[in-house]
Amino acid sequence: MRKKYEDNGIVLDFLPQGRPDDPRPIHLREPIAQILGDSFFTLLEIVPKEGVKLSPHDRVSIKREDRAQVDRVKRRISYSELTSAAKSELLPAIREIVDENPERFLEFFNKAGPVTSRFHQLELIPGIGKKLMWTILEEREKKPFESFEDLKKRLKTIPDPREMIAKRIEVELRGADKYSIFVRPPAREHRPRWRGGGGELSRRYSR
Repeated sequence: MRKKYEDNGIVLDFLPQGRPDDPRPIHLREPIAQILGDSFFTLLEIVPKEGVKLSPHDRVSIKREDRAQVDRVKRRISYSELTSAAKSELLPAIREIVDENPERFLEFFNKAGPVTSRFHQLELIPGIGKKLMWTILEEREKKPFESFEDLKKRLKTIPDPREMIAKRIEVELRGADKYSIFVRPPAREHRPRWRGGGGELSRRYSR
């Protein structure tokens, strides 16, 4: 099974003085940014290079050979570990990724299959019930959908498919559903082990 590592991400929040729950003195903390990977929607904390300042929706490369702004990936985080600011930027960042890669998400409408004998993957998308699900299956049997515009033209009652996909991705990132279509399964939250005397932070993480 291919490992799902991210190469690039979108900044959700930048904390120049580190996490607010870091008990160490400010001069011992390091700046961090919370980002959303643009391939597998992995939530990560990164440490920028010295002097680098980041803003929400900046793009950063986290490939080892191409980290112009990033010193290292600190850890993978869960939705509950995002700051309030990061949570507010999450859905807009997801929309950016969907808008930039429409073919990737259109493929879901063309190829999604059943989860069980009574439940279909299409029904996992907010706004798709049984009736609309059967209409999608019938239409794609005639001809695969060529674009989101084609999808909306042939399915008069469907809401905005881009927004439907974005909201499903947000649901998966929150860990609010046991099924994962687009997102790596949410990371288990690891409580930091702060070593006394202003020592180093010890955490386990996985990209």
